[in-house]
Amino acid sequence: MGDTPGREEAQRTCPHKPGRSEKYELRPEGPTVMGSLAYREGLEDEEKNSGFTWEVKANSRAYNSRFKEKAFLCWQRPKYKTNIIHTAKYNFFSFLPLNLCEQFRRMSNLYFLLIIILQSIPEISTLPWFTLFAPLVCLLVIRATRDLMDDIGRHRSDRVINNRPCQVLVGKSFRWKRWKNLCVGDVVCLRRDNIVPADLLLLASTEPSSLCYVETADIDGETNLKFRQAPMVTHHELNNVKKMASFQGKVVCEEPNSRMHQFVGCLEWMGRKYPLDIGNILLRGCKIRNTHTCYGLVIYADGRRDANPAGFDTKIMRNCGKIHLKRTKLDLLINRLVIVIFVSLVLISAALTVGFWYKVKEFKTKHHYVAAKHARTMATESFFIFWGFLILLSVMVPMAMFIMAEFIYLGNSVFINWDTQMYYEPKDMPAKARSTSLNDQLGQVEYIFSDKTGTLTQNIMTFKKCCINGVLYGDEEKKTGRKESPYLWNKFSDGKLPFHNAELLQAVRGNKDKMVREFWRLLAICHTVMVQERNSECPDQLLYQAASPDEEALVTAARNFGYVFLARTQDSITVMELGEERVYQVLAMMDFNSVRKRMSVLVQDPEGSIYLYTKGADTVIFERLRKKGVMEWTTEDILASLAEQTLRTLCLAYKEVDKDAYEQWHQRHQEASLLLQNRAHALHQLYEEMEQNLQLLGATAIEDRLQDGIPETIQCLKQGNIKVWVLTGDKQETAVNIGFACQLLSENMLILEEKEITRILEAYWESNNNLLGKNCLKKRFLPQVKMAMVINGDFLDQLLLSLRKEPRALVQSADADAEEPWQEPGERRTDFLQARRLSLMWRSLGTQLAASPDQKARARESPEMRRERAFVELASRCQAVICCRVTPKQKALIVALVKKYQHVVTLAIGDGANDVNMIKTADIGVGLAGQEGMQATQNSDYVLAQFCFLQRLLLVHGRWSYLRVCKFLRYFIYKTLASMMAQVWFAFYSGFTAQPLYEGWFLALFNLLYTTLPVLYIGLFEQDVSAEQSLKLPELYIVGQKDELFNYWVFLQAVAHGMGTSLVNFFMTLWVCRDSGGPVIFGDYQSFAEVVALSGLLSITMEVILILKYWTVLFVLAILLSLCLYILMTWASQSFWLFKLSPKTFPFLYADRNVLSQSPILLVILVNVSLNTLPVLAFRLIHQTLKKPRPKEEEEAPSEELVTPEPMPYIHRESRGRRSSYAFSHREGYADLITQGTSLRKPPGVNSDMLTEQKVPSDEELPPSFEELPW
Repeated sequence: MGDTPGREEAQRTCPHKPGRSEKYELRPEGPTVMGSLAYREGLEDEEKNSGFTWEVKANSRAYNSRFKEKAFLCWQRPKYKTNIIHTAKYNFFSFLPLNLCEQFRRMSNLYFLLIIILQSIPEISTLPWFTLFAPLVCLLVIRATRDLMDDIGRHRSDRVINNRPCQVLVGKSFRWKRWKNLCVGDVVCLRRDNIVPADLLLLASTEPSSLCYVETADIDGETNLKFRQAPMVTHHELNNVKKMASFQGKVVCEEPNSRMHQFVGCLEWMGRKYPLDIGNILLRGCKIRNTHTCYGLVIYADGRRDANPAGFDTKIMRNCGKIHLKRTKLDLLINRLVIVIFVSLVLISAALTVGFWYKVKEFKTKHHYVAAKHARTMATESFFIFWGFLILLSVMVPMAMFIMAEFIYLGNSVFINWDTQMYYEPKDMPAKARSTSLNDQLGQVEYIFSDKTGTLTQNIMTFKKCCINGVLYGDEEKKTGRKESPYLWNKFSDGKLPFHNAELLQAVRGNKDKMVREFWRLLAICHTVMVQERNSECPDQLLYQAASPDEEALVTAARNFGYVFLARTQDSITVMELGEERVYQVLAMMDFNSVRKRMSVLVQDPEGSIYLYTKGADTVIFERLRKKGVMEWTTEDILASLAEQTLRTLCLAYKEVDKDAYEQWHQRHQEASLLLQNRAHALHQLYEEMEQNLQLLGATAIEDRLQDGIPETIQCLKQGNIKVWVLTGDKQETAVNIGFACQLLSENMLILEEKEITRILEAYWESNNNLLGKNCLKKRFLPQVKMAMVINGDFLDQLLLSLRKEPRALVQSADADAEEPWQEPGERRTDFLQARRLSLMWRSLGTQLAASPDQKARARESPEMRRERAFVELASRCQAVICCRVTPKQKALIVALVKKYQHVVTLAIGDGANDVNMIKTADIGVGLAGQEGMQATQNSDYVLAQFCFLQRLLLVHGRWSYLRVCKFLRYFIYKTLASMMAQVWFAFYSGFTAQPLYEGWFLALFNLLYTTLPVLYIGLFEQDVSAEQSLKLPELYIVGQKDELFNYWVFLQAVAHGMGTSLVNFFMTLWVCRDSGGPVIFGDYQSFAEVVALSGLLSITMEVILILKYWTVLFVLAILLSLCLYILMTWASQSFWLFKLSPKTFPFLYADRNVLSQSPILLVILVNVSLNTLPVLAFRLIHQTLKKPRPKEEEEAPSEELVTPEPMPYIHRESRGRRSSYAFSHREGYADLITQGTSLRKPPGVNSDMLTEQKVPSDEELPPSFEELPW
């Protein structure tokens, strides 16, 4: 980015030349994967719009409104939308029809509606109208109310975002408008800390060269600043409001797409075309930082047309993915069981109808003289009887179960919100359940997909240790307990450095050790940090602006130790060294890139000596040392020790350069800088030449601070058989280092990388082509080997796209990657036997992947599906998986693949907009409340403040919710069949006439009042162990993963148990009723029905008492209140005054008093309850006694002990050396900005006419609605 537009644009659009090496080519910021699978998937939806047909003219709404697009048939709508966000599903008029339409998509609701319609036909109605109508209305109202409240929240969120204020150029001045009133082509003014309202082309800013610094926490969760720059032509020309108002440039670019790190377009203005790229674009959701004012042209706005993310135009919203309707495994199972029950009821009704047919036929044969009085045929009568039985037995599909399930899910969500153990006081952030229908699935999670930055880490770098001249200096604060800052002698100290070491501080202040002096001088000089303007009243207050948190941590440490970076110009840097201000002339800056893994600065000190200061990864620094003596060997051992502590290390070295040698080198450097071809390669060769024969100074160790309790949480989740995958856009070194820090990876793990993965999958394909020998496999050592996988996005795409076609080519590619020049030859394996064992193990594992029991089914799969399945099965055998440099769509793709081929419950957790697609794709999405970003939380099902709260959310609330819902379902099915199956038995003794056994009010109130409270208690308060024991015994979580508490077998047990109870109650009562010689003589139908009903109610009450494990006073009250409600409602419905009011509605007159007033009948009820309870109690006690404990090998994770082959520790692997920090987060390109002067602040006056002509409105000028909104 030079001083002229031509040079800047040429650098940005420089085409690839045959002689240019790929490894030295400048790469765009972020993980750009042009050939990726996710990228190709994005192109499928955007292929038709791939041309450069998006034209936006500045300050011309009339021109932009002429563009139309086809909507439906001949109807066209405007192509460019306004900036209104609309995420709500309903409005005032559409709520009722749309919500009812959604609710009747459920199979159960449709079934109930069908029964109610049939019940309204008098010829076939067998139950009172209120029996089914009232529960259905109640269910619809409850669900509609819940949906309405959720949608009201979305409306409020949309209103807040749409009404945010911003300044828009109208005429010749900027005026305040709402975000929703923005249109494509508008010019907006943004100030420091403003949020970007749409995707903008940066036109100008008050910073040097129109740079603009943005924070992307709302997009990727990262808090370090990134820079954008306006095209040089607009920077020079649009330097005041008047010129801005007359600006009529036209942007021609690609159609809206989801590629976050790519933009291609051009600016047509004044008869010329100027290329544009992503470096010129401010994305919606970014926050302006360290920039007083900037101006942008709206290119993409966010008006939404439908529920598809393609309805959005901005890149951040395009990456949010589609909205998926999430349903739990239990919900899907219940829907299938409803179909099973319905089919069973149809079959039972058909069987009873056949019985009616033969009964009527037999009756008419014996009494043929009566047949003439019946006008209907037997077929017609049977037809009506069939529907009558179907209505009568419809109560066996318990509508009340769905009503109470809503209350149970809501209650468990409230308990999550109220849990003070998941309240994060520093942010005043409690846990929040945004979805009330997924609680039970929290107890069945098997895979967790986590982001890294902001989720596992705080993205805060802390200077922890350093090694100078072979001596390690650590933090002594914990040992001494000192709380007072030791840097008070330094007026520039910020007082925040947590590193305290008296010995090192004494050596620094003594200023006698040259190595110590050069060490801190290097940290103060060799960097790309910028200093913000200092306050004239407090000149000692410095604010550093760094390209990465690593850089800022190192420069801040040097500042506290007395080597203070004060200022820089294009060719100089000013440092205060122990109170003495020194100015160094910058002769050359050799910038960092991902291949060099180092940065160097060539400077001339005030005395005229020339020095080269270099810092970088140890693997590249040690290769360039002049000698390797005792100090170097000691430093290398210290580096290995620091790596084992998961600290991010960095090596420092320097040398003095002869002036004559510099002059010759400088001349060649100038010539190389002017080359038009192979310039980067030539400069790289010169850098290599200069960066030789270095003197090692030492090393630094930085801690990437984890979120609170991360290692303990991950360890506990692993004990609960939950696998954690980390999906991040960061580099591989960063992710691996964090993997070790959070104990996701361990040194004795066998870590699979590109070469090993390729060899395994190559054996997989060979085994698929040669099915012989699969049965000879013996899984001897593989289950005991703990494996982990580390893979990047590029290789993942190669794996899924090219492995089947060219497996050998992929192996060769992986081998070639392993031979990169920066690797240390000495660290490659030399043990032939070890390599041979590993090779055999790769092939054995690959063959085992191919050997599957469903080989016939897999043979029918397409090659693409087989590739995907092979990768997923290999990854699923690993203890941990880390995917680096993956895009948001690749994150969602990985989650979708695991769901597709493993059929498990997945959970995704993240804090940035780049995690939204993954969160929506997973079965459960958890959003972390990050520093600034709210995209993840707004699209999640649950919101937490810290990753460590996930442990309690799953192991406590999730397991409890699963336990409660399963017990609730099993008990509800049991109690329904225990009472209602008596209707079937009664049909055999009522001539198959579809006559109901029970009173209509008993049928209506049985599930709503008489048995409601105990069931609700189970669903809301049941727990087998306490919360503390749940966290101490994470192995208990495995029960939910295996669906042990509710499945088809448990359902059949509940059905059998319920049928047995109904058989005992009905036939025991029938036997006593028929025994006319005994003491109990009651032959009337109503008394018989009352005895059967009361026996069933008490039997199911005893069952709930037996299965409950968590007793409280509330449960006792629930039991007593339920029985009292039965007595009260029965007494009322069978009273004389109601019978007199409507004999047809209240036919059971005093039936309860007749039954309860006779002691023998009470004895019959007692016998029925005993026969239903005692055998079940005895069976459960015997089963519990004989139940064998789960084998230890099934409960415990695979052994830590590794049998042959013994894998090498990770730090000795050929693919990596120690985990160096400099390759982690530093971004290339900043050195160019410094040496060209484009990032250096200039005296007031630059672009000052913009500010002087711009009137900043007062609070009184703001619209009234703006004053209530956050600025």
